[in-house]
Amino acid sequence: MIERPDGRSAEQLRPVRIARRYLPHAEGSALIKMGHTQVLCTATVEETIPSFLRGRGQGWVTAEYAMLPRATQERTSRRAGGRSMEIQRLIGRSLRAVIDLEQLGERTVILDCDVLQADGGTRSAAITGAFVALYDAVRWLQKRHLAGREVIRDFMAAVSVGQISGRPLLDLCYQEDQLAGVDMNVVMTGSGKFIEIQGTAEEEPFSKRQLDDLLSLARKGILELVSTQNKLLGTRKT
Repeated sequence: MIERPDGRSAEQLRPVRIARRYLPHAEGSALIKMGHTQVLCTATVEETIPSFLRGRGQGWVTAEYAMLPRATQERTSRRAGGRSMEIQRLIGRSLRAVIDLEQLGERTVILDCDVLQADGGTRSAAITGAFVALYDAVRWLQKRHLAGREVIRDFMAAVSVGQISGRPLLDLCYQEDQLAGVDMNVVMTGSGKFIEIQGTAEEEPFSKRQLDDLLSLARKGILELVSTQNKLLGTRKT
């Protein structure tokens, strides 16, 4: 029996808190806390689109991800590295999967995800919080009759899962992430469809049965996160 650093059960999320409309100037914003991990997510609407989309009658959703220098125990550089680029592409892909870009109109919504404090699961927290910020940015557009009524097609969230000594665990903190023989990040819609699955065996390869167990655990956690989003936003549709 593995005792987790914070005393949680294997299938338990860390305490989740999302503060909606955290900043006054952004079209959408949210501060998400998952355990000791904290990410500030802001949404900015710009009346431009990338050149490759011109004339297609659709908009774009993209993201930037960064970690404050002292979000971790030791200072990290402000310069965006390969890891940050990979994560921000993941965030953008994940959000676009639940957006009708035609109903968004010919404009771009940029999600800035800044990690204030890191204790594992920063990309999952960023995706989950960014959806809330995006939701409010879309509502901002709709109130001004600048976007269609069904821009957001579904809710979505993300969570990490892993395996330590053969035991699947939900929502890994940093200490657990360092010990995991299998580490996985899962993005899923509120209706239960997977958007992205990133999984790596750090030691021994894992079986399909172990993969299924991890995906089932991730599904459970994501549905809990979507429920939290629903309670915060008040509805399943925009």
